[in-house]
Amino acid sequence: MATNPNTYSISDLAREFDLTTRAIRFYEDMGLLQPTRSGPGGRNRVYSARDRTRLKLTLRAKRLGLSLTEAKDIIDMYDSPRDTGPQLRKFLAVLAEHRRQLEEQLAEVQANLDEVKVHEKEARALLARLDKAGTTPAEVAP
Repeated sequence: MATNPNTYSISDLAREFDLTTRAIRFYEDMGLLQPTRSGPGGRNRVYSARDRTRLKLTLRAKRLGLSLTEAKDIIDMYDSPRDTGPQLRKFLAVLAEHRRQLEEQLAEVQANLDEVKVHEKEARALLARLDKAGTTPAEVAP
């Protein structure tokens, strides 16, 4: 556990966000987090409130389906000068592209559901004919 109330150990963040320490180290390798080092040989990672916020934003971006590269690009903009216009335009562009991809996937899922419904309807009709004829599917199965 980190001693400063504004700093966090890797275990603190892992516990808070229900992640493995390996996942947090991966986010660090991707440049999303930049902890300082302490202890003998710099073995201990010390994460700042900024790192915690960046981790929270990264996880939110993942829930939205953004790649880590897209998340990093957007999150990095918040560390730039406080002109939010470019950040918002970039964020909107990324979200628009992501929405387009989701709508495409949704159309594919809907087509699959429609096909399943057709097969269900056909199977029910066949079962009704079998029931009416007094046979069961097991009796007519090969």
